[in-house]
Amino acid sequence: MKTKSVGARSRASGSKYGSSRKRDHIRLNPQAPFSDGVLVGDTLYLAGRIGVDETGSRVPDDIETEARNVMSHVESVLKRAGMRMDDLVYVQVFCPDVSLWEQFNRIYCSYFKDRTLPARAFIGSGKLLFGAHFEVQGIAIRSQMTQ
Repeated sequence: MKTKSVGARSRASGSKYGSSRKRDHIRLNPQAPFSDGVLVGDTLYLAGRIGVDETGSRVPDDIETEARNVMSHVESVLKRAGMRMDDLVYVQVFCPDVSLWEQFNRIYCSYFKDRTLPARAFIGSGKLLFGAHFEVQGIAIRSQMTQ
């Protein structure tokens, strides 16, 4: 597959399977070894996001601040793709301590207007990178309102 870099985004088309769908790779940090999201047509696949601070390597001590950070990171990837939180259709939340569900849920729900919530799984997990308490990944589909 050939990939052409365009700033912090790149487009790839074609594959050995004959697909002509173009892929737009969203990269908020060009130094990271992954794409933050991959846009295929009107569907965005979001990589797992954790609630690190502005340095990108430290998780805040406060659970609510960490939850806000992770949701803000998700929102940033969506905005880069020209989407909104309401375009999310499926979300997975990984959390090593499921007793934090209620605290996370309060912050999570505040990011959705009119409580238009995507389908979601809240999964008890092992340790997360940098000692994070939450990792969020998801799938968004561009709605008519964001086109």
